[in-house]
Amino acid sequence: MATPTPPLSHPCWLRLANGSFSRLQTQHLGTQLMAKRMERSTAPAAAKAAEIQQFFAKWERVLVAELAQITSL
Repeated sequence: MATPTPPLSHPCWLRLANGSFSRLQTQHLGTQLMAKRMERSTAPAAAKAAEIQQFFAKWERVLVAELAQITSL
């Protein structure tokens, strides 16, 4: 059973936006590119968190292994 995408209010999204994204282990190219883009982004953390959450919500069927990791990063 796939892990559902946590809601935007979950603290994992801000942690990912503030630098934990680089610790995510993934083979998914789109996720790797998103992580690099977020590292370089000067957008506010809340905006980055919302974009990351939307990305995971869109691709949750493919990102099962990644979703299993995000709440512990």
